[in-house]
Amino acid sequence: MATNTSFQLFSSSKDKPSLGLGFLESSEPQLPPPPPSVEVLSSEVSSSVKYTVEPVYLDGLTLLKGRVSTKEVLGLPNSDLVPGIYEGGLKLWEGSLDLVKALRSEIQNGCLSFEGKRVLELGCGHGLPGIFACLESAAEVHFQDFNAEVLQCLTIPNVNANLLEKAKPETVSEVRFFAGDWGEIHQLLPLARESEINLTSSSEHGQASAYDVILMAETIYSISAQRNLYGLIKKCMNQPNGVVYLAGKKHYFGVGGGTRQFLSMLEKEGVMAATLVTEVADGSSNVREVWKLSYK
Repeated sequence: MATNTSFQLFSSSKDKPSLGLGFLESSEPQLPPPPPSVEVLSSEVSSSVKYTVEPVYLDGLTLLKGRVSTKEVLGLPNSDLVPGIYEGGLKLWEGSLDLVKALRSEIQNGCLSFEGKRVLELGCGHGLPGIFACLESAAEVHFQDFNAEVLQCLTIPNVNANLLEKAKPETVSEVRFFAGDWGEIHQLLPLARESEINLTSSSEHGQASAYDVILMAETIYSISAQRNLYGLIKKCMNQPNGVVYLAGKKHYFGVGGGTRQFLSMLEKEGVMAATLVTEVADGSSNVREVWKLSYK
């Protein structure tokens, strides 16, 4: 396990390739138009889909997660994802568990507190990192996923199962749920700006309308979506004290994305710093990582 390692893709400016972000412009199949962005109310939880609860054990912490059928929810075969139609929210990805463990460690080490914070989980799926923030007394937790059906059939039931079981009545977080594409969802998120923050303006500008902590796991697998994701982060993240916790694989073989490609985009722009929180090598050829992003 590696901790607190700063990221630098290139050893010096002369080592940088001339194409910069050329990898983000590689051709990918054209996707259908995204569904419209909508807020999904807690009362809109699906009652027609079979939902079964299972415990998840995370080094002394137990959370609850649901199991539903992709075919029953979306009319699709059991598939990890269908680009532009279904982005994998019904599957519990390893990075989500890595992120919860890393957040718990950060709290234990005095590096993080959710108490009173405004939190956004992007690409939430099961929503376990956001649920953990609720249990740690966050003031507000907003969950976002590409598919409204994922929120209705899985995320909201998961939130209900965990908070009814574990939350203290005096510290219940305000939770809301939003479905839509990263290129458009900022128009609906209550604490997002219409445009990326002007980093040359006063650091106090926009403080009341931004998220203190942004959580995301397994969101950087698609090269074509990375620009929209990074743009959304800059529209949502509190300046100068906001942080992002990102969990993902170093490389996503077969789909092209990965933590190192995403972080190279941040380094090129020079606005945010990235610190490695933890690294997980499970014996496979691919390494999973959790990174902390903050403004320089």
